[in-house]
Amino acid sequence: MKEKIKEELLKLEDKNYKEFNQKLCPDTKKKMLGIRIPQLRNLAKEIIKNYDCEEYLKNSEDTYFEEILLQGFIIGYSKKEFKEKEDLIKNFIPKMDSWAVTDTFVPTLKIKKKDLEEVWKFILPYTKSKKEFEIRFAVIMMLDYYIIDDYVDKVIKILDKINHEGYYVKMGVAWCLAEIGIKYNDKLMNYMNKENSLDKFTYNKTLQKMIESRRITDEQKDILRKMKL
Repeated sequence: MKEKIKEELLKLEDKNYKEFNQKLCPDTKKKMLGIRIPQLRNLAKEIIKNYDCEEYLKNSEDTYFEEILLQGFIIGYSKKEFKEKEDLIKNFIPKMDSWAVTDTFVPTLKIKKKDLEEVWKFILPYTKSKKEFEIRFAVIMMLDYYIIDDYVDKVIKILDKINHEGYYVKMGVAWCLAEIGIKYNDKLMNYMNKENSLDKFTYNKTLQKMIESRRITDEQKDILRKMKL
């Protein structure tokens, strides 16, 4: 099975796209084949239909960047409940070495409303990790699923406590805060205008991302520009 799936991946190799993708994902240390995301998603769905997915996930060699992406899609598209996927996710998270892996894996999980509190407890320990992409995973989870009434205040408090020098952590935090600012402007402005723990880079990136949004008014953007450090 493992070799059959690798053959399918190699058939999809695109050297021209690989050169483009390597520039977008300079952080990964894995070899690239240059397979487009829709093709990997389709392959993941075919694997779920035709193979023992857990056996594949357990025995994959992880040679290629696309193999890691494929594993994430298989976990995400699996019909199992979150509780049943939990160990698969735990084993997958240490394989993340690129923003592209975290940012495509997280939305594929499709967390259900009934699982939000359980998943929240699951991701919190990763916010305290020393590994850049483990923290990025937790932050993108908050961005995708927890900027809602019941959790937004908790998210702001957690983001304020994150202290990691990784570029992709800082950008993730800024992105998440900016989204809060767009949806809950008063809460974010109150946070930004009071004492907070953001470094200058993350603070300014948060403002920049809000300014670049089409979902806030020109008047709000003028205020944000004056807030830059």
